[in-house]
Amino acid sequence: MDSDKHLAKLDALCSADLTAEYTESDLYLAGPGYRIVRLVVTQAETVDDLHAYGLYISQALNARWGEQHDPWGMLTLRVRDERGEDIPEPWLATSRLMDQLYLWQPPGTDRWIALGVADRPPAEGPHLLAVAADIAPV
Repeated sequence: MDSDKHLAKLDALCSADLTAEYTESDLYLAGPGYRIVRLVVTQAETVDDLHAYGLYISQALNARWGEQHDPWGMLTLRVRDERGEDIPEPWLATSRLMDQLYLWQPPGTDRWIALGVADRPPAEGPHLLAVAADIAPV
């Protein structure tokens, strides 16, 4: 895994135009005001390996952007969704894919950047995903 490349991609998400058409192959999902990209997609790595790598990347981002918000558990969003509450994207999609996110609001931006391991559905294999959103977490 290439941490320098992944950190550069996360830095780029801080200023990327989220309304523009996105054509790179690492796109997972995009919509108005948000983009979810694949940082690591592999069948060879275990979920535990990806969680450890995600923690390593989050520590590097803490050094760049300051301490993150506490890891954000996604269970509450899943429960709220099941109750019929309207959850905006990208937070609805991420709650269905992963259990927690590392979450920052980098200095000098109004953007939210998140990082998490998606391990649902299991058939797709685990992914380390990065999220950029102009929409505040709910």
